[in-house]
Amino acid sequence: MSQFHWDITNKKVLVLGGNGLVGAALTRRLKAEHCEVFSATRRDADLLDPTAVMSLLASVKPDAVILAAAKVGGILANRDNPVEFLETNLLIQLNSIRAANAVDVGRFVFLGSSCIYPKYAEQPISEASLMTGPLEPTNEAYAIAKIVGIRLIDSYRAEYGRQWISVMPTNLYGPNDNFDLETSHVLPALLRRFHEAKMADAASVMIWGTGHARREFMHVDDCADAILFLLRHYNDAGPVNIGAGKDITINELAQKVKAITGFEGEIVHDFTKPDGTPAKLIDNTRLSQAGWHPKINLDDGLNSTYRWYVKSVEA
Repeated sequence: MSQFHWDITNKKVLVLGGNGLVGAALTRRLKAEHCEVFSATRRDADLLDPTAVMSLLASVKPDAVILAAAKVGGILANRDNPVEFLETNLLIQLNSIRAANAVDVGRFVFLGSSCIYPKYAEQPISEASLMTGPLEPTNEAYAIAKIVGIRLIDSYRAEYGRQWISVMPTNLYGPNDNFDLETSHVLPALLRRFHEAKMADAASVMIWGTGHARREFMHVDDCADAILFLLRHYNDAGPVNIGAGKDITINELAQKVKAITGFEGEIVHDFTKPDGTPAKLIDNTRLSQAGWHPKINLDDGLNSTYRWYVKSVEA
């Protein structure tokens, strides 16, 4: 990682996608800094409309933009709606990056995803693995859109001299996550299924696939802290990973969620559903060597997220 420092003091930082999982966490984290935070949602601008995006950025005149907005979803949502995932994310990225260049934004943080890496990448997955093999078919459209975003950032760096970066978080969870059973990622889906099964005194909870796939999970507040660290200290081309450094199987995750929710029934499998990528643990070496390390362990993060979810259901 190159020697670089960007002083955030008294700067204007615009978070696009401010009410999403990552955007809300970034807004919370940035409010602890001596900077002006602008958290933009769909009410402020439709990111699919280039004119609306340009108007928003021209009005705010931010010193930094963090693009946390994206069309996201779980395995089935990605598999069944590839056009929507590809087109929507390409438009969000293109409109935001073009507008940032037009209004001369000094720092831009593009959020990608660890799904950009090949399905059978060597574990843990380093940044050098990008485009070295075929992608996981069930989320290929989303991954391709994110790879294009990385290339866009690098192209603007090369052609316009921009100090813009691309960060690749691992699987995230926490407050403001999507808990929809059809479109959510595995962790929030499990929390909801086990909670509803407990409340209904159900005999069992169904989980998709074999449960053998391995995944890494990071609390979104850790991710937000890492992004702020990179905003201040990182200025290299290409992706930089943000990870927790540990992975577990989906079966192990299900057992943790079962214990946290207090569900006393059985866990059964729907083997007709796909497992997705067999393993996905990203290499966090570049970030850890620079001095940043995650603080929230999985058990504590799951407990706090479950408490948040229960309060949101009861509200």
